Amino acid sequence: MGKFTVAIVCLLAALQASSGFSPAGRVGTLVPPTSSASNTKAFRSPFANSIDNKCSTSSSLYMSEGDAAAAPKQSFMQKMKAKIPPANERKKLIPLASMFFFILFNYTILRDTKDVLMVTAKGSGAEVIPFIKTYVNLPAAIGFTALYSKLCDRMEQKDVFYACTIPFLFFFAAFAFIIFPNVGMLHPHAFVDKIALALPEGFGAPLAIVRNWSYAVFYVMAEMWGSVVASLLFWSFANEVTTVDEAKKYYPLFGLGANVALIFSGQYVRFVSGMRANLPPGVDPWGMSLKYLMGAVVASGGCLVSIFSYMQRNVMTDPNCVDQEKQAERKKKKKVKMSLKDSAKFLVSSPYIRNLATLVISYGMCINLVEVSWKSKLKAAYPDPNAYSAFMGNFSSATGSVTLVMMLLGRKIFQKYGWGFAAKVTPAMIGITGMAFYALTLFAPFFAPIAASLGTTPLMLAVLVGAAQNILSKSAKYSLFDPCKEMAYIPLDQDSKTKGKAAVDVVGNPLGKSGGALIQQILIFGVGSLAAATPWLAGILAVLLVFWFKAVNSLSVQFDEAMATEES
Repeated sequence: MGKFTVAIVCLLAALQASSGFSPAGRVGTLVPPTSSASNTKAFRSPFANSIDNKCSTSSSLYMSEGDAAAAPKQSFMQKMKAKIPPANERKKLIPLASMFFFILFNYTILRDTKDVLMVTAKGSGAEVIPFIKTYVNLPAAIGFTALYSKLCDRMEQKDVFYACTIPFLFFFAAFAFIIFPNVGMLHPHAFVDKIALALPEGFGAPLAIVRNWSYAVFYVMAEMWGSVVASLLFWSFANEVTTVDEAKKYYPLFGLGANVALIFSGQYVRFVSGMRANLPPGVDPWGMSLKYLMGAVVASGGCLVSIFSYMQRNVMTDPNCVDQEKQAERKKKKKVKMSLKDSAKFLVSSPYIRNLATLVISYGMCINLVEVSWKSKLKAAYPDPNAYSAFMGNFSSATGSVTLVMMLLGRKIFQKYGWGFAAKVTPAMIGITGMAFYALTLFAPFFAPIAASLGTTPLMLAVLVGAAQNILSKSAKYSLFDPCKEMAYIPLDQDSKTKGKAAVDVVGNPLGKSGGALIQQILIFGVGSLAAATPWLAGILAVLLVFWFKAVNSLSVQFDEAMATEES
């Protein structure tokens, strides 16, 4: 694990050097993005091919000579043809994978952009993120849950998809072309400055939200795109279209496509950030970058809506792709309606769902504790918005590349070690890399000679180690944590599947995102700053990991028992 972390740090150092942005914001020579040939090679076929071939080779060693002689020998083309999904599965899998690509392409751009806006804004910093997640994002998530419930009661599911997706695209376009050019008039800087004089210094972060209110709204909308469009709308539609057997075979491949989207979107962010060198005097470089970024988001969103419309017309009505009888029965069934209070009760009453929710909450809290501290270091190293954005673009591309490798390893981990071991990889990765980052932050003077020998500063070394921590943690999440979570729903009965997923989505996700943020707020008010709270954050991270591992162990036993019951 340590060698892997060092390799990621070296990769990020190379990316940082090639991006042409130094901490002071100087522009150097831009290196063209990595050739797409390498990406194509990594994605040329389902990654199970090589593993299945190895498994078949090893299993043949245990066959008797008579069996081996009787077994027909397949040619290479026959083996390849056997791996290709049938036409009825391709008809729905290719559009679904394309939808996921465009959703994640947008989310990567939005995730990087929201951080740049809030962290580098006037009077703001990384300390403002916990307050946004608790006092803006969480109420918005609860409000959307109520709205989504009403939409589901009054509309068909396909109309709910349009009603939830299209307003996002209108907002992002309006922000880049209308709101951002007029922030000088819209943001009440003078008013907030007067209030700040009468309040303690610890209120700086909440006041920064009021000061930069349009950025805070953009931040929440970007966060909601991930939870609403990616997690809720897409996976609900995918589960409606695919069978359980198809899900087991093809859901991991969606992850591969998603990480190709991370690479493409990351390099697009880097390309747009590099355009500032050719702008004429008097043009706001960040404003121009924002227009190009949001233009790509709207275009990608248009492709997403078009593909969804195609599937409604050509896939959902095809009996070879979707069981029309089950589809009709599903429409007749009474929809599950759960309020926030009902969702919380369901979490408490079901040990299986409670453990599953603990996994989701623990991930959100742990990654938030480390990520905010890292972003405060990142702002100190890259105060310029375009330099910050360029680094985040390279960060996203590196995340996609590493996750592609982790996807290949993940399939082997599932096959060789099982669900329980695979579910423990993500908390182990976050624990090891998170503690390494906190150690580098707490004992910066001790690591100063090491940083000097590497030709960098302790600050930049902390930035690179923190980026490696985020890359490894997110790659483990995408390649192992998410498949484990979705797989855990498979052996449940239909009622538990719908109620359980609704409960985790309504209660688990907001608690995970805001729980870590609330802890940081308490510490900031208590000790004065995020930097001073670092020792406490490290200790809390260790405690959360203990609860995470206990939930994994418990759920692993329950999952194996449920699978055995289903197979019998």
